[in-house]
Amino acid sequence: MNMTKLYLLIVLLALAHVADAQGDTPISPQIPLMRQKFHEDIDKQQKEILKLDGKDDGQFTPAANNNELNMQATYAVINKTDALQNMIEQDSLLDGNNKIKYLRGLNDVLYGFLNDVRYKKIKPIAFTDVLSAYEDAMQLEREEKSIIPVVAANSLETGEILLRSYAFQQNAGMADAKELLILKDCQKNPSKILPILNNHPNSPYADSLIILASRRSQEELYNFAASTGKLGVRIQKSEDPLVKIIARMARIKTGRQYFPFLDDLYKGKRTFEEIDAVMNDSVKYYKLLVQTEIAYADRLIKRDTPLVMNTLTARLQQKARDVFINEINGLHELPDAVRFKKIEVLTPEELYYLAVLGEEEIYTSSYTHGVYPFIFKKMRVPRGDSLLLSVRFDHFKKWIKMAANYNTLDHFLKTMEKENAEMLMKAFVKGLDRTNSLEDAVDVANSYASITDKNIQNLILDQIQYNLAESKRIKNVRGERVYSILNTLFLSMDSVNHIDVSTTLGIPPVYFMPNSLLRDTAGRIIVQQFFYGDKDGQTVFNAFVRGFSNGNWKITSTNQWVAVSSVKGVPVTIYANKPLDEEKGLDAEAQAALSKFLDEKDLHPSVVIHRGHSYYLNSTIAQLAPSAKIILLGSCGGYQSLSRVLGICPYAQIISSKQTGSGLINAPMITALMETARQGKDLNWPGLWGNLSKMFANNEMFADYVPPYKNLGAVFIMAYTKMEEND
Repeated sequence: MNMTKLYLLIVLLALAHVADAQGDTPISPQIPLMRQKFHEDIDKQQKEILKLDGKDDGQFTPAANNNELNMQATYAVINKTDALQNMIEQDSLLDGNNKIKYLRGLNDVLYGFLNDVRYKKIKPIAFTDVLSAYEDAMQLEREEKSIIPVVAANSLETGEILLRSYAFQQNAGMADAKELLILKDCQKNPSKILPILNNHPNSPYADSLIILASRRSQEELYNFAASTGKLGVRIQKSEDPLVKIIARMARIKTGRQYFPFLDDLYKGKRTFEEIDAVMNDSVKYYKLLVQTEIAYADRLIKRDTPLVMNTLTARLQQKARDVFINEINGLHELPDAVRFKKIEVLTPEELYYLAVLGEEEIYTSSYTHGVYPFIFKKMRVPRGDSLLLSVRFDHFKKWIKMAANYNTLDHFLKTMEKENAEMLMKAFVKGLDRTNSLEDAVDVANSYASITDKNIQNLILDQIQYNLAESKRIKNVRGERVYSILNTLFLSMDSVNHIDVSTTLGIPPVYFMPNSLLRDTAGRIIVQQFFYGDKDGQTVFNAFVRGFSNGNWKITSTNQWVAVSSVKGVPVTIYANKPLDEEKGLDAEAQAALSKFLDEKDLHPSVVIHRGHSYYLNSTIAQLAPSAKIILLGSCGGYQSLSRVLGICPYAQIISSKQTGSGLINAPMITALMETARQGKDLNWPGLWGNLSKMFANNEMFADYVPPYKNLGAVFIMAYTKMEEND
């Protein structure tokens, strides 16, 4: 008999079974009344399982395009289950109670499977295995043997269904089987070992699993070790060397201060006493962090990944910001000799980490007048390649990006031989497709827009095109995407190439914003402006209101916000929350109330403006309207901000600043944008930016502002997202 005929026969048998079950055929008189209910329940579960594939046709087809597996599954649900019922019922060695026990147990297994499929805890195709496991376990139970071998031989999901079955609740191996399932759960979900053990701290496998977790999740182990619960006590009792070190830290009030050095402590390269010696001196502690970071970076080159390196880098970044960057930023109005006194004690390597890890916070002047020149003053032989070698090229792509943005790249490259400079820039654009994020590619995109040296531009472009060709040759799809987008963006920067970025990449225009696209269905342009209730916010808000107190605009006010509406031209309304007391959270309440009002009135902002320091940016992004097409960020916020903004508004045009925005620039810029919109004109970014450049010719901070068409990082993310959507 061929497979097609066999499949047809099974389907016919299945349909006949369903027809019988749905008719009025009475239950066989051989089955005592007390057991008929159990058979009826099993039949109901069979019918429901047959429907799990979404079709009520008497077949069970959980495997897409695989007739053989579907045939086996249908056979198991109908024929094999029926056979198991009959076997239990007709077994002369089973008394009535045991027949009820195994029928009830079978129903539990069918119900458990059905329920777990609906909650996506088990795949439908597993039914055959589940039913076979029940049959094997039932045989062991009848022989008064442990069902451990069956639980061990099957999946976690199958084992969980078996252990919920009534048939095995008194099995001699039940307790051990439950412990085995805990082990299976941990093996399947190694990232959840400690949360699982927290619910089962007395498991016989706990000690070995704690050791396993210590090699995977040191941060999490520290948190549990610091707790007073049963798992915390168990961790503290471990004799494993790594667990003991983490447990020791967790018992110390300042344990987090030791944590970045965990790998060195574990390998005996450093002692607790050495760390204690610098613990209370923030400068010495920072220096020790830098030494450790460089040592770990050296190990990464040798493919030896240290424990908690990300934690080390995060702590180093925190100390760079809190101890040094905040101070030199805060003293920006004082003479350089006073302002930069704190960083005079730092080595070139220690200054390097201030820059690359302080990118989000460091002021332009702090970088260009302090950190950058200090590095080369401190070097016996001021060479850029020597600097990068001394830090083992750790974060070097971030360093080059910052040098490009702050116009120091040309100087940096000239401190080394031309051949080394070329090798460095080629390395800068290599491997952009090999990371888990797009951050390096975004950095390259943003850097290119800041480079004015034609030779460096050509060098980067040549390497991008080489990488693109290589990606195509080896059929590297991600590489093709990354390098083709960068190639298009970089070529478009030269007008002689006549490249229309939006057409080539399939994204909305980036060089202009049509006035019509900013209007809602009623022809209105709605703008939402976020203010914050610190002293600067209140000053800037008052200046904003004064700036629109003229014949073209009308201002209405409520307790929590103002509405500035055009009285002629295109109807434009700027809704701005009042910068109420931030310490009482009143500014946040005003923002929430305004957003609720806009939503209730069906007013959808097409322009969103962030007015506030960079540390308020996250709050603005959290409230960002998906309808926004133009977004003005008072501060750059870096790659993560771009990525998050475009995650909410995928095709928004973004104006950003490389550092905290200036009210002296923001106010006139916003006025220019609003007047252009009110007059019904399209926003032509190159033309508008040319006019603003003339207006701010004497304000050096304007150079830190990036218009949408030069915000290549944002355009890159937009284009990459579009490619993924198309695929």
